[in-house]
Amino acid sequence: MARKKIVEIVLDTETTGLDYTKEKMVEFAAVRLENGKIKDEYQTLINPEQHIRKSSMAIHGITQEMVADAPTEAEAMPKILEFIGDYPIVAHNCIFDYSFLNEASLRTTGKELDNPRIDSQQMFKEVYPDLPSHGLEALTDKFKVDLKNHHRAMADTMGLALAYPKLKKLYLQKYDWEVKQLDNVEYLFERFLRIQQTVTTLQSELQDLKSVFKLYFEQGGEPIISQSGETLVYNSKQSFGYDLHQIKDVLEEVGAFDKAVKLNTGFIDRLVGGCRLDEEKREIIKDARHEITETRNIQVIKAGK
Repeated sequence: MARKKIVEIVLDTETTGLDYTKEKMVEFAAVRLENGKIKDEYQTLINPEQHIRKSSMAIHGITQEMVADAPTEAEAMPKILEFIGDYPIVAHNCIFDYSFLNEASLRTTGKELDNPRIDSQQMFKEVYPDLPSHGLEALTDKFKVDLKNHHRAMADTMGLALAYPKLKKLYLQKYDWEVKQLDNVEYLFERFLRIQQTVTTLQSELQDLKSVFKLYFEQGGEPIISQSGETLVYNSKQSFGYDLHQIKDVLEEVGAFDKAVKLNTGFIDRLVGGCRLDEEKREIIKDARHEITETRNIQVIKAGK
């Protein structure tokens, strides 16, 4: 029996900025995978007919001059849509690229995309949850794919196209194992709760040990070297609370405000979704959005909650 042909479109976009509702693509690249093998590719610069933000140019290096003679969005989208067809779209943090493509499709054809969406970043997190980073560079490093000219669309697309089949194989193996566990899900939940309780207990035990170590050093103890070479030492560091209103002007003057103050995005999302703001203020905050990501998590609700 002939092997079924599986076609997937691996792609990447570079943009004028991060808000897909206001910014546009300046570069598009895609690779057609057939059963994990590269069969075709397409790339183009795109004249967005609007300003490219300096922060974006600093990432991808695409300037106004580089796109001045490139096809406009209206000219480029027919070829882009023809290349991706109705095949699944694969991208790293796929919602970002998909959102830009979908907005461009709406503007030029009046139609939304309905391609299945495959997020290689989510797959990477599933297969290697313990890694400190799950960016594209971490993915290509993990699968020993040489990623050159990172942050240009075709370079990133090729890097992902070469790493994705290896990632997909491991992901499907994990998925197959997970499917086989579905009949045991009630038992596994009980097991999960036992492990969670064990982790909580172990964390408490670790804290107890740290308290003993702290007392040891505060009574004049010397650093301890383990049999395997690790050294236990004691450090003391003071930290302060600050009145932001008093130091805001100084932080802005020295260019340190953004680094010093971390925005509580969860609170902002709840504020926009609530009823405390009038529509004008709500739109001002929405206009300030510059990035979109997806998170998918399970949650355990305590008994009685």
